[in-house]
Amino acid sequence: MKIQLNNRDPVYVQVIRYFKQQIATGSFEPGQEIPSRRELANRIKINPNTAQRAYKEMEEQGLIYTERNLPSRITKDEVVLGRVRDELIDEAISEFVASIRSINVPIDEVLRLIKEKYSMGTWE
Repeated sequence: MKIQLNNRDPVYVQVIRYFKQQIATGSFEPGQEIPSRRELANRIKINPNTAQRAYKEMEEQGLIYTERNLPSRITKDEVVLGRVRDELIDEAISEFVASIRSINVPIDEVLRLIKEKYSMGTWE
């Protein structure tokens, strides 16, 4: 588990974003057991209270669930899983559009360049 933390966003938000990315890419599978709050805090060197806050938020969003004293797991709810993917796509597109608009690139040129890059499989 490798979470790269930045100084801009609250740590618990970054932990949640990491889990969402892992879910969306299939690195975390539905029903998969995840580390305990304390174990996560130790692994990525964060305060256990921060890990607790991230897990609480993820439980409220339906991303993870915990039954009794068993380890927490990634949700199996297909609606929630689809929503995670859609949310990440929307965020990426919004950031991209904002940056493209700031340099006044015409939409036709943007679409052409996206199609070229996408079909070539190059991202650089």
